[in-house]
Amino acid sequence: MVVDKIGSNKAALDALNIELDQDHGIQIFQNKYLNNRVEQDHRFIKKRIKPMLGFKSFHAANLTITGIENIRIIQKGQLIGTKKQVSTFDNFSKLMAA
Repeated sequence: MVVDKIGSNKAALDALNIELDQDHGIQIFQNKYLNNRVEQDHRFIKKRIKPMLGFKSFHAANLTITGIENIRIIQKGQLIGTKKQVSTFDNFSKLMAA
């Protein structure tokens, strides 16, 4: 697991590792910058959710974030069967038709 340099994250994972047997222990990598790529990807979710002023239920949050993530995956061409030359809408339509 990659965590930033905050000590509380490492302390929590170390506490979990004590309870787990050696074969199933969590390997910890602490690096200030390895997590930045993931955090940058979350900007688009934060930008869409902020005007909504939160969610009324966990279920609504889960569905909304899943939808946003799926569209981002299609836009970035990370979904098998999509083509970067085709618009996001066309890729989405083909996916829904399948």
